[in-house]
Order: sequence, then structure tokens, then C-alpha cells
Amino acid sequence: MSFTTSIKEEISNFKSSKSELIAELSGYIRNNGTRTRNNIVMSTENKWIMERIANAIKEFYNLDLTIEVVENLNFSKKDLYQIKIPISNDKCLKELGVLDDKNQYLENLPDYIIDSNEEIKGYLRGAFLASGSINDPKTSRYHMELVVGEPQESILVQKLLNMFDLNAKILNREKGYMIYIKEAEKISDFIKILGATKAVLYYEDVRVYRDKKNSTNRLNNMEQANMDKIIETANSQLKDIEIIEENDGLMLLDEKVTEALKYRKKYPEASLKELAEIISLETNKSITKSGLNHRLKKISDLADSFRKMKKE
Repeated sequence: MSFTTSIKEEISNFKSSKSELIAELSGYIRNNGTRTRNNIVMSTENKWIMERIANAIKEFYNLDLTIEVVENLNFSKKDLYQIKIPISNDKCLKELGVLDDKNQYLENLPDYIIDSNEEIKGYLRGAFLASGSINDPKTSRYHMELVVGEPQESILVQKLLNMFDLNAKILNREKGYMIYIKEAEKISDFIKILGATKAVLYYEDVRVYRDKKNSTNRLNNMEQANMDKIIETANSQLKDIEIIEENDGLMLLDEKVTEALKYRKKYPEASLKELAEIISLETNKSITKSGLNHRLKKISDLADSFRKMKKE
């Protein structure tokens, strides 16, 4: 079972008040329903979604619904459940904000459908059941999307999502509009809004693990980069020492610089800080990292002088 399917199954069992469930029906029908000559037809592969929507419509509007199982033409092995609401039953479709007084699609949702935060959550729940998906957090990217057919509906859904500070954005697609969220924390907040508690716990567990793993990888990469830099610097200093020795230049260095040269040769893999601590400990003469760097700089300058002379 996909992560999206598990969320939809969980929220199909969510206990809602009547006003919340009416908002959910509205969100579902407006984002799933297709108009034919005589009906509004809704399709889903999920039996539990079909049952939740059909039972709510029957309870609230006492309708004798037509439910059919048809072949899925979208390259899926699962059959489709189709719920048909007769357009002639205008009370249901008008009260749910689907059709206007002329039985045409209602672009602007009536305010009473989403009159409270809980009703807004219900509407978003219905929209998600109709056309939403969320990537499993184990995958490489965090992504939630809702696919909407009408421009006014896409603006509405984005607005409702952003009332909860979810930073939802709209992308115009060839076959409609995609409202999406990319931030992991915002997606987790959205799953909470849907009422899918188990899915939230799973999502957070995986997200925390991924974030911790990524943080560890970043630290390891930083440590490796620092180690590479230390080795590169030490190798450069050893090459400088080699040039000085080849040109009998040791006599040109004072006692303190000569001491730094000997310790660099003795501890070629030590960082500047580590080398300063070693010299201080073994000689009982305190030297700072800055002081040691100053001495090694003199070695580098002398080696550069020999290089320059060789070129000339």
C-alpha cells in the first residue's frame, strides 16, 4: 500500500461532525465529480472512500445512489467505483456548493460551507481524498500535491491551505492546476490537518531519521574536507622543506624556525593546532597556533626564493 493510500484509508475512518462532513463532501465532489448529461459522476479506486462518500450522501440527502464498478482505463489493475448523483436532485448538489441555480458548475464556493476552521479542514480533507497525493518520506524528496481542474478552485484550495501557514504554491499544468507543498514540516502539518494521526507519526519518525542522517553526513563531509585541507597543507610544507634541504638552506633559518621544520617532518599528518600543542608539550616552550604558522611561513618564503632562483 502506498503512503498516499494509507493516509486516505485512515482519514476515511475519521469521525467528523455533520458540518465538517458536508464540507468534506463539497471538497470531494467539486474536485472529483465529472458532469455528464444527467449525472455528476465521481470515481475512485478505493472502496473505503466510495463507502464514506456514498454513506454520507445517503444519510444527509436520503438519495438512492447508483454505484457501479467499471474497468479502469488508467493502466491500473484495480477497478473503479463510480458514484452517480442525478443532476435532477438539485437540492443535494446546490447545498453542497457544486451547482448554481441554473444547474451549472458553481465557480465560487458558498461561504457557509467553510464557515469555521474545522469545516475548512473538512473541505481540504475532501479535496485530498479526491485528487491528493503525498510522497513517502523515505523517498528522495518531500512533496504533497492536489490536482485541480478549475482555476478558481485552485486559488480557493491554495488560499485555504495557506490559512494554516502551509506555504502552498500553484503550478499551471496542461490538464489543470497543481497545488503543491515542498517543505517537510509543512507537509507534516497538512497531514495533521487531515486528521491522519498514524500517518503523522510515521512521517515524523522517517523525517527525523533522515534529518539526523543528513546532518551526520554533512558533519562527516566537513570533517573529511578539513582533513583533506590539513593533509594538503602539510604536504605543501613538506615540499618546501625538501627544496630547502636540497639547496642546503637550513643554515639560513633561525633556531625557532628550524625547530618548527623538524617537528613538521616528524609529525607530517598533524594539523597546525595539533603540531603547536605537540611542540609546546615536548619542548616545554609554549607556542601558539599563530606563532607556529608564522614560523612555517618563513619556511615557505625561503622555499619560494629557491624556486625563483632556479627559474632564473
